[in-house]
This record gives sequence, structure tokens and C-alpha cells, in this order.
Amino acid sequence: MNCQDRLHRGRSPLDVSRRWFLNQCGVGLGAMALRELIAADAAAGSPAALDPMAPKAPHFAPKAKRVIFLFMAGGPSHLEMFDNKPQLAKFDGTLPPAELLKGYRAAFINPDAKLLGPKFKFAKHGNSGTEVSELLPHTASVIDEIAVVKGMHTDAFNHAPGQIMMSTGSMIFGRPSLGAWTCYGLGSEANDLPGFVVFSTGKKGPSGGNSNWGSGFLPTVYQGVQFRTGGDPVLYLSNPEGVDQAVQRDSLDAIHALDQHRLDAMGDPEIATRINSYETAYRMQMSAPDVMDLSREPKHILDLYGAEPGKGSFAGTCLLARRLLERGVRFVEIFHEAWDQHGNLTADLKNNCAETDRACAALILDLKQRGMLDDTLVVWGGEFGRTPMVQGGSDGRDHHPNAFTMWLAGGGAKPGISHGVTDDLGFGVADQKVHVHDLNATILHLLGFDHTKLTYRFQGRDFRLTDVHGRVVSELLA
Repeated sequence: MNCQDRLHRGRSPLDVSRRWFLNQCGVGLGAMALRELIAADAAAGSPAALDPMAPKAPHFAPKAKRVIFLFMAGGPSHLEMFDNKPQLAKFDGTLPPAELLKGYRAAFINPDAKLLGPKFKFAKHGNSGTEVSELLPHTASVIDEIAVVKGMHTDAFNHAPGQIMMSTGSMIFGRPSLGAWTCYGLGSEANDLPGFVVFSTGKKGPSGGNSNWGSGFLPTVYQGVQFRTGGDPVLYLSNPEGVDQAVQRDSLDAIHALDQHRLDAMGDPEIATRINSYETAYRMQMSAPDVMDLSREPKHILDLYGAEPGKGSFAGTCLLARRLLERGVRFVEIFHEAWDQHGNLTADLKNNCAETDRACAALILDLKQRGMLDDTLVVWGGEFGRTPMVQGGSDGRDHHPNAFTMWLAGGGAKPGISHGVTDDLGFGVADQKVHVHDLNATILHLLGFDHTKLTYRFQGRDFRLTDVHGRVVSELLA
């Protein structure tokens, strides 16, 4: 029974006890108090109220100020790319040890499928002597700039839950993504572009969909904005016929005035998001076409990446990522959904690496020559790895959460190291395990945050990216 019900039942307001009123109407009083506090902040001109994306200071001095996440969606095979297993080749075509499969859950195959040896040769590269597959000659050339993390493991063995787990720290839809947490904590230095930009360059979009870059229960201003690789970067960016800049500016000013009046009265952060979105979109009409125009890049840079102006590609998108960071964008994520090789493993991996290897290495070289690699963190990896067991006849592997490889470069990550050891068959992590929560805790640490203290109050609980888990992997820090 609420306050109105109580009074409408014929009782006099004088009959309502103070104890009953405070007990039954406390939530309403709290909401009123919160509204007054937020409105007071807005009236006082606090940066968060005026611009929720204003730059903010982290908990301590960061190593990285911005992030590029190269998300190889679909589950790239660590066994063909970074984790050389001669014993797996030796036992090709035999059954795996029964004790290895105890309690193991696979996505599609019978767990006792026969072992499949690696399809490609490995060699040691750089001063670090890190082993890299022949599929990745360009990555091998910059391996001394990279921290290879071979001990990754996760909780999910299907694509959508695995991608959401990697992106948000939970297999449940609706949690904020890493990019959203980054912008919530740091804001953005881009005045005329979103703070968090997303591209998709693979055969299809990521299985986890927009939740991979969503803001969850954080204000929606922090969610990723998906850019297209051709034409207008976002739909409806250009004005329709008959609408010039003067008309558009007058319209926006009128809408802004109405929204600001409502924000001052209610203090709803979603109204601030709306104001910010309108103004960012207006400024993007001038800035976005310029930043997306790769023809402005010199030929030697285009050649370095293998990018062609006017042609959408993973290579071109990596170059766009660097251009966006130069203009203050905080977080760029590129999803390349192409790595789900249940069959045709050999040919598809060749194609995937041909599409991505050169540009990944070029990005590291380009950032380094511009003095940006020291404070830009580049992350490469997928949602899980692939099984040592065969699927699809003799040329495929199933999803595998027990062990996989990712890498970090720049932004305070320790270069030229290989961290983590898997067992002889590449089935599980034998030493130096790194869970997805640990990886996210380490990324936030490099950005200047204690992952246990970067929180947001929602439904009576303080939530964080790493939930109640995670540790900073100190061995990965420079």
C-alpha cells in the first residue's frame, strides 16, 4: 500500500503515523533526495553533469591512455599460430589419454575424438626466441614488442557466451563492456567523435552482437558506436535534402534547451546522454568524413598496412583505428569474426592470417614510429581456442575454453615475453594460468585503475568488470 492508497481510503492525513510514513515512503524520499543532489551538481556545473565524457583521472598514474582491441572472433587456433606442440604431432591420429578428458565438456565433438597434429611449422623469432607459426611472418617480425599470453582460459565454450564473457566479464547479457568501463573511468579526449568506436570486418558480425560493446547498466553515453568501413561511418550522418546547417543548428539548439530544462529538473543521466549524443553527432558531420578518408595517408603507410582507400578491409580498419586514437578516441575495437574452423582448417587459417597478420604488425610499427605505442595498449585474441582433437574429418577443430593464446603490445605490457605453459597436447594450462577476469584486471591496471574499486552501483550492489574475481598478472607488466 503506497501513500496515495492510504489517503484515498478515507483516512485523514493526520491519522498517518510518522513511523508508517517513513517505512512505506522511504524509497520515494530517497529518490527525491537523489534528484535534488544530482540537480545541484548540474546547477553547480560539475564536469560529469555538463559532459559525462569529460576526461577524468584514474586511480593512479596509467601506463596506457587508450586501447585498441583486435578481437579475433570465432576462436583462433592457438595450436596452429602460437603454441607449438611437437607431441601433438607425434600422437596425431591417436586417442587422447582418458584422464585428460575427465569432466571435459565440448561444444560439438565427442570428447574422445582422435588427436590432430599441428598443420603448420613453427620457428623461433626475435631476441626473445618466441616461437611463431609460419602463418604469421609479419607478427613474427615484431614479436619482441609483444607479450604472448599462452595460459589463457575461460568459462564458456560457445561463441556468444564466450564473446560476452571476454567483453563484459560475464556470460550474462546486459553487463557493461570493457570499452564502456574504460570510458566511464577515463572519459574521452575526443570532442567531435565518440569515445568508444567499434568496427566489424569479418564474414559476419560477432555472435554476441551489440552486447560486446554495450554499456549495460552504465549510462548509455559510454557504449560503443559502430562505424561502417564505407560511405558515412554511421547511418544518417549526412543531412537530408532541404536541411542546411543553419536549420539543423536551430533545431538542435531548441531540443538542447528542452533537454537541459528537463535535466535540471530531474537529474536523469540519460538526458545528459541524449544531449551529448546530439552534439557529438553534429560535430561528427565535420570530423568523421575527414578521419575516415584514408587517401590522406602517405603511400608508404598504406603499403605498410596493405590498405586501399575506399575499400573496406581489416587492414584499412587498423589504420582507421590509429587515426581515431590520434583524435582523442579512447577505445577502438575491431571484431573480425572469421576463426570458427570446425572444418577446412588449413585453407581458412591461411586466408584469415593473410587478411590480418600484416595489418596487426603494421599497427604496432606505426604506433611505435609515432611515439604512441608507449601509452597505447594493443590487445589481440578471441573468445577461446580450438581442441587438440579433430573435428570435420581430418581438417577441423572444435571450440576449446581450457587453453588458448592472446597477446598484448605497448601501453605498459612487458615486451618480448611468453607467459604461460600448456600441457604437451595444448589441452590445458600447466603453469601460469590467466583467466579472462585476470586479463581484464590487468588491462584496467595498465589504464590506471584498481579493478576492485572501479565500480558502479546498480540494484543495491556495487558491480565491477571483474565481478568478485580477477588478479593483476604482474608478470605481464613492463
